Amino acid sequence: MSERIEIRAPAEQTEGTRAQILRWLKQAGDRVSENEPLIEIETDKVTVEVPSPGSGVLREILRHEQDEITPGELLGWLDPQGKSAAAAPATAAHSTHSAEGASAPKGGAVGDGGAADSTGSAGQLSPAVRRLLAEHGLTVASVRGTGQGGRITVEDVLRAAEAGTGGAARQAPADTNPLTPPQPAASPDGVRRVPHSTVRRRTAEHMVQSLLHTAPHVTTVFEADMSAVLEDRARRREEFAQRGVPLTLTAYFVQAAVSAIRVVPEANSRWTDVAIEIHEAIHIGVGTAVEGSGLIVPVLRDAHTRDLFDTARGLEDLVTRARAGKLTPADVRGGTFTISNHGVSGSLLAAPIIINQPQSAILGIGKLERRVVALGEGAAAGDAEEIAVRPRCYVTLTLDHRVMDGHQANRFMQSFVDTLRNWEL
Repeated sequence: MSERIEIRAPAEQTEGTRAQILRWLKQAGDRVSENEPLIEIETDKVTVEVPSPGSGVLREILRHEQDEITPGELLGWLDPQGKSAAAAPATAAHSTHSAEGASAPKGGAVGDGGAADSTGSAGQLSPAVRRLLAEHGLTVASVRGTGQGGRITVEDVLRAAEAGTGGAARQAPADTNPLTPPQPAASPDGVRRVPHSTVRRRTAEHMVQSLLHTAPHVTTVFEADMSAVLEDRARRREEFAQRGVPLTLTAYFVQAAVSAIRVVPEANSRWTDVAIEIHEAIHIGVGTAVEGSGLIVPVLRDAHTRDLFDTARGLEDLVTRARAGKLTPADVRGGTFTISNHGVSGSLLAAPIIINQPQSAILGIGKLERRVVALGEGAAAGDAEEIAVRPRCYVTLTLDHRVMDGHQANRFMQSFVDTLRNWEL
């Protein structure tokens, strides 16, 4: 008898995070090849694909959709020499099904064998699904599953409950895009209920913890003149494009933030009960909006060692993979400072922007617009005044007041806006 191949949750992808099974890409009885995508796991930050550890037949699934899992936990196992369900003789399959039908208990209680499909097995229902079925008085047979292989998901139960009957729920094709938001369930009273994703739930918990229970937030506001940056960008843009990298304004903001951190290292630190820990390395997280998934913050590592081109290249890689759902947990860990470029969606000013714990500060960039400004110090200083139009944006630093005082925050911001205003061409 061949030894089975265990399928375990990868420790390096789930350590230090909450994780749950989003979906199995294969059903029990299916044949899989080594390194073939087998499971999608959703952590509190990203969705990751787990490949098959070997070739064989998926013989048993031990943990199901919406089940929370721990690093290294056994999720199922493969039979390396087994036959797939499709390859089994039709007569044997018929005999097996007949036997199951004869031994199955009667009735439609939750978890019984009365369902017409594979979701009728109590062992294949996640704890969350079982609980919702019981709460709403629904039977397995009355709910049409839309998960992998017809499996019943939490959304299926909620949809059936709000429709008043499981039979009214329509079957939809399984969605293979992990970034697609859950479809809201319709309700007779006109209220839609959209279940929280793991990422959304964890983000909400983190924000409440940071703002209300951890750090006293204070925000300082400056205005940045972007004339020199835009001139430099116009000059370099084609060169960067020929090398396969778009030159975004975010690359300049990262570079200016690095310069400001060198002036005020406390901005790149964390508070502990015994000391302020100042990081030597500068790993900058960049807030990225992902359609259907919310906000994610991939980290540009070692930003202090990068020139403008390498910064732009690193940002392009992270943002592209974030929006394609291809980030790994390592891509969103270890940030020491964060930038939120909320101006890309039209926001002029946002305050406070909630600090990404355990960091001590977050930089906000507002919308770039052409504004009328008065140049020169005026007659009192012996200068002639001039009215001009300049590309400008509001920038904010929200800080943990335990770590930095106001004068430190203002010195950081002065360095930041000076770097942008005096960008060397």
